[in-house]
Amino acid sequence: MATETVPSAWLRPPAVPQSRRPWVLVLAGVLALLSGCARLPPRAELPPAQPMAPATEGAIAERVVPALAAHPGLSGFRLVSDGTEAYALRAFSARSASRSLDIQTYIWHADLTGRLLARQALMAADRGVRVRILADDLDARAKNAGLAALDAHPLIEVRLYNPMASRSGKLAMAGEFSAGFKRLNHRMHNKSWIADGRIALVGGRNLGNEYFGASDGKNFVDLDVLMAGPVVADVAANFDRFWESPSNYPIAQLSPEAVTDANLAKLRTVLDASQAELAGSGYETILREDPHVQALIEGGSQLQWSGHWRFVSDDPLKARLPLEQRSEVVRALLPEIGGAQQRLLVISPYFVPGERGTAELTGAAARGIDVRVLTNSLAANDVAAVHGGYSRYRDDLLEGGVKLWELKPSGDPAKFSLTGSSGSSLHTKAMVIDGDRVFVGSYNLDPRSTSLNCEQGVLVEDPVLAAQLSALFDRQSAQDRAWVVSRRDGQLHWSDGTKEWTREPESTASQRALRG
Repeated sequence: MATETVPSAWLRPPAVPQSRRPWVLVLAGVLALLSGCARLPPRAELPPAQPMAPATEGAIAERVVPALAAHPGLSGFRLVSDGTEAYALRAFSARSASRSLDIQTYIWHADLTGRLLARQALMAADRGVRVRILADDLDARAKNAGLAALDAHPLIEVRLYNPMASRSGKLAMAGEFSAGFKRLNHRMHNKSWIADGRIALVGGRNLGNEYFGASDGKNFVDLDVLMAGPVVADVAANFDRFWESPSNYPIAQLSPEAVTDANLAKLRTVLDASQAELAGSGYETILREDPHVQALIEGGSQLQWSGHWRFVSDDPLKARLPLEQRSEVVRALLPEIGGAQQRLLVISPYFVPGERGTAELTGAAARGIDVRVLTNSLAANDVAAVHGGYSRYRDDLLEGGVKLWELKPSGDPAKFSLTGSSGSSLHTKAMVIDGDRVFVGSYNLDPRSTSLNCEQGVLVEDPVLAAQLSALFDRQSAQDRAWVVSRRDGQLHWSDGTKEWTREPESTASQRALRG
């Protein structure tokens, strides 16, 4: 994993037929002209962020401080697999914050849950809470107007990671990518939500309906960790490291004309309407009926306390480092994989292990370790070409003793998903090592996460968490949710216990063509 240097096929442009090359050259020239009109200026000098101590008053401190006193020196952890609970934790923590709210995300959709969370952040700032938003610009550029309007609030600051100079237009974006692909191909995939410096959520979830079981289309099977205690200081310090990095720009420098009180007033009207939309939706009923959410409202969320944990994150300037030094996450995980004694469970939606990763996993299986991997099937994968990268290593993994499951595209990813959901797709990034250690984060076991995108995650030693994550693996790999993959008589087989296939089940011809 750590030394994977060959980019996967989906990162390479397709070959261009000889007859079409003149047109391609013309297009390239047009894109180059477009990119020349928008160049990223030097980042303005910014004052260093003022450190803010964790809150000692307010609803969050009232819950957390006594728990810390009862568990001195330990940090508390809770796996959050339910999408509605994941949304409610963010909404309630923003509503309860009294001092600070720091949000770091790869994607922030402008759908119902995305707008509701933006409204909660704005309302927190209205109460006097300092709000900082750090978003990757690959997605944020399309929401530039809304993010700039939020930045007009005196207590909200928005910064964009590795931004584009142009702030709108697909052709302008294509032009910038044609001229600066090497820089712009490097993204921030981290997700952190930190309230009052007392609690933090990290994991795989972006902000949007499909991550919270609120989509009437496909919903993601995803996972966060809710944390309290000393580990939160590490998450907060990492947020500050990214916040101060020259890799990001204040949106006020990129779009000063959009950071106005008038635009903020318009945004308030839009965000207030989202509350009425929630009241008239099925999702409001789901939130009201979800026992996890009700337990949260009543203060019943229980944490597992551990003194053995490690929060790891890649450098915000990762792409400038030598390849072998880029992934802090891989450097933390390799010893765990190599040190496994009994069992290794891997959940990775985009799973392209490469030669090194395949060798590590089959090597563990050769030592007698029970190695199991759950990933997306071709039918469930939202990037079919990535599945093509995985399929090149599938035979070697199976022959090396690794057990493989592929998630089906159908079935509810969470008990309380909206009625009518058309299916599910795996988005969880996690591992269980033996019966006592877990990893949850943003890291996919693929070349992009290893070498290009900034990633993060937390390793925790706790047998209860390990048992809970193992149970999640077992539930998602059960016959009604996944196919077990095997190789017999020189041929791949997929089975759910009732039916068997000898080619990618439930996949379409177009998916198989895109897979390559």
